[in-house]
Amino acid sequence: MKIDEVDRKIINELQNNSRLSMSELGRRIGMSSPSVSERVKQMESFGIIKKYTIKVDYEKLGLPIRCVVEATIKDSNYTSFKNYIKSLPNVEHCYRIAGKACFILKMQFETFAEAEKFIDHVNPYAHTVTHFIFSEVPTELSFRKE
Repeated sequence: MKIDEVDRKIINELQNNSRLSMSELGRRIGMSSPSVSERVKQMESFGIIKKYTIKVDYEKLGLPIRCVVEATIKDSNYTSFKNYIKSLPNVEHCYRIAGKACFILKMQFETFAEAEKFIDHVNPYAHTVTHFIFSEVPTELSFRKE
């Protein structure tokens, strides 16, 4: 499927608010609701739009400690590490990356003591470097072909 500028506008709007109705989405990009709906369905069928998500305020959920953890696997124990990470409820994202570390995780904790406990428990699988998040810098998410 070839993506055009209208499709990019649809993607941008849905990235900012995936709960928009088709009529509101159409209004924002200057198209009819049926036309927008057809384009969205087509992008879904081609796997361009994979799912619709929400942004969670973890502090209001009682998880005010946010961090990014770099994990470098010990002894090529990738499977055990991945199984351990899958068992944790407070991992928002886990990415396999290139560089000094093997994985990067975004996590939330209720207390610093819980973060320390995680670091202690992951130690058999990986060396870690933890970066605590103090604030988020707002950015404008935009999918554009330059």
